[in-house]
Amino acid sequence: MTFPVKDALTEEEVQSGLQAVIKDGLASQAMVTFTGGALLVAFALKLGASNLVIGLLAAIPPLMQLLQIPSIYLVEKVRNRRAISTYASASSRTMWLLIALLSVLLPPKAGLSILIGALILQAALGAVSNSSWNSWMRDLVPQEQLGAFFSRRMRLATGLGIVLYLAAGFYIDLVKKLSPTLELYGYSTLFLLGFIAGMLGVYFISTIPEPRMAAREEELKFLELILTPFEDQNFRKLISFLGSWNFAVNLAAPFFTVYMLKRLQMDMSFIIALTVLSQIMNLTFLRIWGKFSDRFSNKSVLALCSPLFLGCILAWTFTTMPEKYPGTIPLLVAIHIFMGISMAGVTLASGNIALKLAPKEQATSYLAANGIINSLAAGIAPVLGGKFADFFATRELALTLNWRSPVRELALNTLSFQHWDFFFFLAFLIGLYSINRLAKVKEIGEVEEKIVIHELASEIRRPLRNLSTAGGLRQMLAFPISLLTHAPAINRPRGE
Repeated sequence: MTFPVKDALTEEEVQSGLQAVIKDGLASQAMVTFTGGALLVAFALKLGASNLVIGLLAAIPPLMQLLQIPSIYLVEKVRNRRAISTYASASSRTMWLLIALLSVLLPPKAGLSILIGALILQAALGAVSNSSWNSWMRDLVPQEQLGAFFSRRMRLATGLGIVLYLAAGFYIDLVKKLSPTLELYGYSTLFLLGFIAGMLGVYFISTIPEPRMAAREEELKFLELILTPFEDQNFRKLISFLGSWNFAVNLAAPFFTVYMLKRLQMDMSFIIALTVLSQIMNLTFLRIWGKFSDRFSNKSVLALCSPLFLGCILAWTFTTMPEKYPGTIPLLVAIHIFMGISMAGVTLASGNIALKLAPKEQATSYLAANGIINSLAAGIAPVLGGKFADFFATRELALTLNWRSPVRELALNTLSFQHWDFFFFLAFLIGLYSINRLAKVKEIGEVEEKIVIHELASEIRRPLRNLSTAGGLRQMLAFPISLLTHAPAINRPRGE
């Protein structure tokens, strides 16, 4: 196959390419849904994986992104990002066919070794594809449409993922009910479907037109190519924010499910329901955040969404007092609602701000440098998180208010940190540091948070006006939103 590049794309070619990008997003989401998350963990456990192996499986994808370093050189030398992305993606996604056949061809112990090796290759080749893909999208998608376009792509992919996730869960439960001995074959079937969806995505990738990469004024050496993004003061500040933010999030997020299963003793069906609720809120707000990132700036969206997500992390420490209590379930529901809302904005804006601040002629090295730091943070954090969780397992910090009178004695637990509570609080503190780093980043169009909050309140009020003709009901529903319009702006440090 040949993949020609063009000096300039027509409007028709750009629109055709954007449609292909969306189709690949849907296919890739189907692949990820059928092959990742709880399904992959359950499959590994059926093969006899230990806790150490499960931790390794979680660390492989982000750490393999470090291969974006040599990928920069490859992209700059070949200068055909469509060819690199197509071949690398095809090779990466073929690994799922190998994994799908494990339960049929190999005994569990051998299958587990092949699983780990295949996932390493899959993630490594995926990193090569990502390096060329990011630079390619930077040149293809019109800058004024970045937020709206990628929010639409993410909305469609998230919606499809919700449906397929529920279907896959019901399918596995059905297989286990009919014949527990066939459970491994059930996972293999899902992985096979993921492979098919992934290869369909490769076809769509191959049809996306590519504008010619901007020529450099001078040829840079490989080391200079890597270090150039860190010499850009503003982009270095962005990398500092994104790196510390990803460390904080990945320190806590991988253990939310473990916490609910072990500490709160929740049923898996309830945990899945909470996850779907969060995804629905994510899907609902992606359009709003996409509009705001284009209208104001990505930084403005991040300045509003990142503190909200950190508040959700801190709220996990209050789900026990020190054990489950009547407010635990309502608090979990609220946490997942606001995590979905805030993570939609953070995911969209953090990707777009890196695309926007990367110079067009150096997009490959800039975006790869950003990916490298984020990968290190996301890969190291869960490993340290496991260590912290074990360390704090036998620690407790409690603060109790005591009232004693001649007739009664009352003790009120105002603070009780045990095990995971320390862990979530530490992630919250690191997240606060990352927000301080965000304040120093400069982006054209940024506005104060109170302006974004006011516009968000207006955006949400519109559908509320049509919700009911009863004025009292409408006011009751709108009251919490109206509080946002009077929220003070967050005072942040000035940039250097």
